[in-house]
Amino acid sequence: MEMQEYIPIELFCRQHGVEVTVISSLQEYGLIEILKINETQCLQSNQLAEAEAIVRLYRELDINPEGIDAIMNLLQRIKEMHSQIQHLKNRLRLYEDDCI
Repeated sequence: MEMQEYIPIELFCRQHGVEVTVISSLQEYGLIEILKINETQCLQSNQLAEAEAIVRLYRELDINPEGIDAIMNLLQRIKEMHSQIQHLKNRLRLYEDDCI
């Protein structure tokens, strides 16, 4: 079983220059999942990259949580479409190899 590492929200906020309330509002929109470990609110380490990207959108581009939610949904759809394209390319190669 894999060991999960957790990052306290307060530490994350201090390192990224945002208020804890910002993270709480992002959680309300379902953009970030916060866990309570020993009475401390934490992020899972595997969410760190996505949380940092979300905070950058919030801070550097001044995008509100609703806008971030829309952007994250679009990025997820792009990833899914890219995966489908790769799958279709692989299938097409099978037919091309049969014709040669």
